[in-house]
Amino acid sequence: MIAEPLLQVRGLRTVFHALDGAWAAVDGVDFTVARGEVLGLVGESGSGKSVTGFSLVQLIDAPGEIVAGEVLFEGADLRAASQERLRELRGDRIAMIFQDPLMTLNPVLSIGEQMAEAILEHRNCSRDEALNTAAKALARVGISSPETRLRQYPHEFSGGMRQRVAIATALLNEPDLIIADEPTTALDVTIQAQILYEVQKLSRETGAAVIWITHDLAVVAELADRVAVMYAGRIVEIGPVDVVLDRPCHPYTLGLLNSSAALVEPGERLHQIDGMAPRIDSRPSGCPFRPRCERALPLCAEQDPAPRELEGRSIRCHNPVQLGVAA
Repeated sequence: MIAEPLLQVRGLRTVFHALDGAWAAVDGVDFTVARGEVLGLVGESGSGKSVTGFSLVQLIDAPGEIVAGEVLFEGADLRAASQERLRELRGDRIAMIFQDPLMTLNPVLSIGEQMAEAILEHRNCSRDEALNTAAKALARVGISSPETRLRQYPHEFSGGMRQRVAIATALLNEPDLIIADEPTTALDVTIQAQILYEVQKLSRETGAAVIWITHDLAVVAELADRVAVMYAGRIVEIGPVDVVLDRPCHPYTLGLLNSSAALVEPGERLHQIDGMAPRIDSRPSGCPFRPRCERALPLCAEQDPAPRELEGRSIRCHNPVQLGVAA
């Protein structure tokens, strides 16, 4: 039974300022994540997934700006939190795993120094105890000879190994919330499977909530409890992973599934979604997916669909797939 939400996101809107206006990369996003739950956040490049993740932990720099919405962590709005409070939470109770490990690792400090500091900043223990914990964390993500590796520097690691170090660092303090921005993209399938297992294990054993940002629906199918599909800065479909992936209602969700080789039966033809996702400064009127949608109606050009409940999930669509007729 899913507990009360650990994180509640309401009306989140993040814009990027330009000479010709302010353009929304995240445009009215709503979702919740419960303790022990894994939420997959999926969509094409440019859909707003990563900006959503950065917005949750208040890491949006100029010309970006969070202009509306609430990000409630245990009922307290992170948008209203002081920088000191945010520093206390980040790396301890809330961990962010970046797509680029160089955003996490300092090139002039050894791996051991960085990982030990991440522990000592939030825990009352000796440096030797912190280094021992760090070594165990490296072993969990498939890094051999961890004690030796702690004495090395980021430039002595391959890109994939640096990513594993970044993941291990994020998991050090057993956070309550993990926001992972495509963290396994650069890893081979064996290491990826090991990372997914460790994240699932941590979530089950500690009750950590996970937001897993990815374009890989096969990973979401294996890892997530629920899935949120993003397009043009909005969540267009969200619900239990088996419901959404087995019986997609939004035409965009169906298009993603039909174009994923991992989720199409061997020998079946892949069906690519026509066109490209719109730029944030040139989104069409009405439904943003309308120019690429085979089910578009005249209403879709006139009115942006509001979220509504349908067949066990929430969607934004005037003509859902499962209904087969205009709603």
